[in-house]
Amino acid sequence: MKKILILGGSRYIIPVIKKAHEMGIYVITCDYLPDNIGHKYSDEYHNVSIIDKEKVLALAKKLRVDGILSFATDPGVTVAAYVAEKMGLPGCPYESVRILQNKDKFRQFLKDNGFNVPNAHGYNSREEALLGVSEFSFPIIVKPVDSAGSKGVTRVDSLAEFERALDCAFEHSLSGRIIVEDFLEKVGCSSDTDCFSVNDELVFASFDCQYFDDAASNPYTPASYSWPSNMPEKIQSELRSELQRLIKLLHLGTSIYNVESRMCSDGKAYIMEVSPRGGGNRLSEMLKMACGVDLIEANIRGALNMPIPEMSDPSYNGFWAEYILHSNKDGYFQELCIDKQFEEKCVFEKDIWVSVGDRVRKFSGANETIGTLVLRFDDEHEMLQTLNNINQYISVITK
Repeated sequence: MKKILILGGSRYIIPVIKKAHEMGIYVITCDYLPDNIGHKYSDEYHNVSIIDKEKVLALAKKLRVDGILSFATDPGVTVAAYVAEKMGLPGCPYESVRILQNKDKFRQFLKDNGFNVPNAHGYNSREEALLGVSEFSFPIIVKPVDSAGSKGVTRVDSLAEFERALDCAFEHSLSGRIIVEDFLEKVGCSSDTDCFSVNDELVFASFDCQYFDDAASNPYTPASYSWPSNMPEKIQSELRSELQRLIKLLHLGTSIYNVESRMCSDGKAYIMEVSPRGGGNRLSEMLKMACGVDLIEANIRGALNMPIPEMSDPSYNGFWAEYILHSNKDGYFQELCIDKQFEEKCVFEKDIWVSVGDRVRKFSGANETIGTLVLRFDDEHEMLQTLNNINQYISVITK
């Protein structure tokens, strides 16, 4: 029986564990939080921090695992690559992953290789950043180089707001380094969804529409998604070509990717983030429902050097959306109210992660999600109209 080590224990790895079990694979999980819900589904758990690459390597060697992956868990991605490389297991090159997982290094890589990229600079201290801000014109974005889930990200419109944004970014940076970059004004919706390559060939490239809640305490935390994307086909084609070029330049081989991209007001297509892992917010699960392609199974097969079924770009069976359930204030969960007619017609799946009386916090990052709704629509107009007026149909009641 093949054994796979999955780094982390969030609920997003549960479908990965279930799929692996369907495939007859023994699943081991690890992190420093034994009460994480994902560990309840694995065959074996070890209390080892997923950011300690030497301890994870020692564990993987001791257990003689056949593969390792970090799904929807950014802190484990570079460690998974390190362990795979040291043990001769399938995985992306460690140095390439270090570039992808560090916003500072990634921006420099894009610039050095002729990709569209915003003006950006990384800093190790508040003092450095305060001296360097004169190189930028407001608005700008300030964020940690290594955080996930939109934590520590702030748009800054004036010098008076800059120091507070720096404090927030440094607070959420694992390495103590932040990046400042030009704010790119997007046209239409940005995209945040999953892709897949086999032997350096991009075999599945998906794009979606990503929406935000302007009333949330962090307006850069994604609040909903829809498929297919309404981004112009020309821009999607350009992004696909550039993703393919990036994969070949970094020799990424066979991997799943969470890709953030957008078209901006200058008419250019930008690759904003590429992380060699499945995305959070159930993105791969949504794609399986929307187009029938099982990226989770492909990810497991790739990590274990198993044959991967032929794949092609998605063909969607209708119009699909996912709404990220959240509260815009701190309190105690009481009820999820959904318009009955809307629920009967459009709600395909409801997944609530909290119970009545549970403490919930305002939506400052993806870690404050309290559940998801999978929605299916008959036409694009109905879907877009609903997502743009979602508060008419759904409300989270707290007290």
